[in-house]
Amino acid sequence: MKTWYKRPFPVLSALVIAAVVFAMVGEKVKAGGEGTITGTVKLNGTAPHMKGIDMSKDPVCSQQHQSKPATMENIMVGANGGIQNVVLYISDGLSAGAASAVPSEEPSFDQKGCMYTPHVMAVDVNQKFKVVTSDQTTHNIHPLPAAGTGNIGWNKSQPPGAPPIETDWKAQEIAIPVKCNIHPWMHGWHVVVKGPYAVTDENGNFTIKNVPAGSYTVTAWQEEYGTQTAKVTVAGGQAAKADFTFKAK
Repeated sequence: MKTWYKRPFPVLSALVIAAVVFAMVGEKVKAGGEGTITGTVKLNGTAPHMKGIDMSKDPVCSQQHQSKPATMENIMVGANGGIQNVVLYISDGLSAGAASAVPSEEPSFDQKGCMYTPHVMAVDVNQKFKVVTSDQTTHNIHPLPAAGTGNIGWNKSQPPGAPPIETDWKAQEIAIPVKCNIHPWMHGWHVVVKGPYAVTDENGNFTIKNVPAGSYTVTAWQEEYGTQTAKVTVAGGQAAKADFTFKAK
């Protein structure tokens, strides 16, 4: 009898230990399964001159650029030749689950100094984002998706102090131009992708996070120079490298 009722305790303890070990291993596998893709996008050649913007028709706009006149932002190149506002995304190799995952982050597309900030905003399909205004003048936001893409354009006014416009895009599209019907110089882009993405900083650097282990094609998109691709293999929890160089026109 003594042997009969004492046996379950060692067995139960073993099961508990096994469950804890399994959970710990599972967490390590989960944490180690997400890698990154890092790199730099540079310009080979002389950076083009960006034209100045005449905002004199709206004093609210022009006053914000008295110390530093505004310029176009089609090609923003840093001191080291890095190109800003290049979108990097995985164009081939993602599983259906990874491609359809929607980030919880909700980016903002701000109207500040009568310019779009950021000039280029990347989002996933169905990822919520906000259009906000920091200006004391009325704007009219008008994205223009291409016909037949599954995205529906809209045209909304946003006066000073207006609440954010919260919305999303329903289909992949690279890229959607955005304009303001009141201020014709205002021009930006929404780049709608599937899966992990990144946008280069002022030095042309980028990091695509949360990339599952696997082999991929990474595409770099720049509004004037078009696209380039690179093949990358990401090991579980590791960082892969992909650099791009666009030739100046």
